[in-house]
Amino acid sequence: MSILQKILTLFRGTAHEAGQAVVDANALKILDQEIRDAGTELARSKEELTKVMAQRQLQANRSKDRFAKKAEYETYIAGALRQGNEQLAREVAERLATVETDLKNDEQAIASYDNSINQLKTAISATERKLARVKQQVDTVKATEAVQRAQTAVASRHSGANGKVTTALDSLERIQQRQAERGARLEAAAQLESETGDGDLNKRLEAAGLLPESTSVDNILERFREKPVQQLSHEPLSLPAVEVKETDKVERKD
Repeated sequence: MSILQKILTLFRGTAHEAGQAVVDANALKILDQEIRDAGTELARSKEELTKVMAQRQLQANRSKDRFAKKAEYETYIAGALRQGNEQLAREVAERLATVETDLKNDEQAIASYDNSINQLKTAISATERKLARVKQQVDTVKATEAVQRAQTAVASRHSGANGKVTTALDSLERIQQRQAERGARLEAAAQLESETGDGDLNKRLEAAGLLPESTSVDNILERFREKPVQQLSHEPLSLPAVEVKETDKVERKD
């Protein structure tokens, strides 16, 4: 195979794949159109059936008229023979023969019409049932397609949400790590200041109750031990005297 033939084959294969991709992307639209086309053909079949049934009815009406004409000719032949008019009876018999021939043809034609009508009715009924099943399956396919599109959208959003949550968790972890490092540095600085300055010494003096403003439990008990019992009794409180002014005296006299 030459290179040109291979290139042409490649083009045909690419065109086929592209066409197949278009068909797959529009499968539901194509299926709907095919169902509409089948419905149109079914309607045409029903129209043809009505035409055949009408023709059969016309043929049956003509056959009915011929039966009437046959009965009439038979009456004429019987009357001519009773009168002994052989020639007249023969002429009427010739016409009767033509009518009977037409009646046989009518019978065959009506039988053919009946056969065609039965076949068309059977085919139309089968097509209607098949088309109804196809429509039902198409409805199921459309519902499944809609559900799968919704599931795909939800899965896509869920995947994006998971990615965003993961990013947020990473950011939160970094913030918490920075806060932990900052807290450790502050704690280390406070400990260093306490060890190098008076902070640690003051804590130890306060714990020993040696600071003047210390309010430890041992200092309070020691204070009460140093005081006599008489000084611990409750003495009545003396209120300061209220000074009465001259103006107040005058107002009372009034």
